[in-house]
Amino acid sequence: MSVRLLIADDHTLVREGMRSLLGRTIEGVEIFEAHDGHEAIRVAMRERPHVILMDIQMPGLNGLDATRQIVRQAPESKVIVLSIHQDEAHMLQAMRAGASAYLAKDVGVDELTAAVVAISRGDAVHGHTPSRVSRVLEQSATEISPVMLLSGRQREILQLIAEGHSTKEIAFRLGLSAKTVETHRRLLMSKLEIYDVAGLARFAVRSGLVSPER
Repeated sequence: MSVRLLIADDHTLVREGMRSLLGRTIEGVEIFEAHDGHEAIRVAMRERPHVILMDIQMPGLNGLDATRQIVRQAPESKVIVLSIHQDEAHMLQAMRAGASAYLAKDVGVDELTAAVVAISRGDAVHGHTPSRVSRVLEQSATEISPVMLLSGRQREILQLIAEGHSTKEIAFRLGLSAKTVETHRRLLMSKLEIYDVAGLARFAVRSGLVSPER
């Protein structure tokens, strides 16, 4: 069967590298690209890919929130989160967001190819999932990450704050009034009990919403 594949990553070289490699190793693959979470959603809605390779840390809208929206609006598209993070906290967030698999970015080409093909066929991916993920989910069934206390809009605003955008800039990007953005800011600060921008930025980095480099 042919595979429709979306690669969502904010690094052009990463996208081009995966496109080149997977274009050679998966017969009949059709590849689309997105440079951030918002574009990933738009392309997924338009092209309805079988599989999406989703980076977590992307500007504007991170891969986890993009995954949540995609699996809700286009459940036929299966997401493989491909991340530099190999800790169980990030894996748990990805699986709770609706990802079908979680792979580290240092995975080999053969394993990545096998994962894409398996997910496109509806099969489970072995290795990083499902056994380890199942154990993490069982152990953390009652654990709630602080970032999960926020609404999707609040997480989006938190990310933009951490990326250094002003209230006016955030309002323009999201099509909201500055007053609405300030209301969301106050609510997320109250929920997290963090009342300064520097603290919010550190929290966003720890939660994997933004890269420490931004």
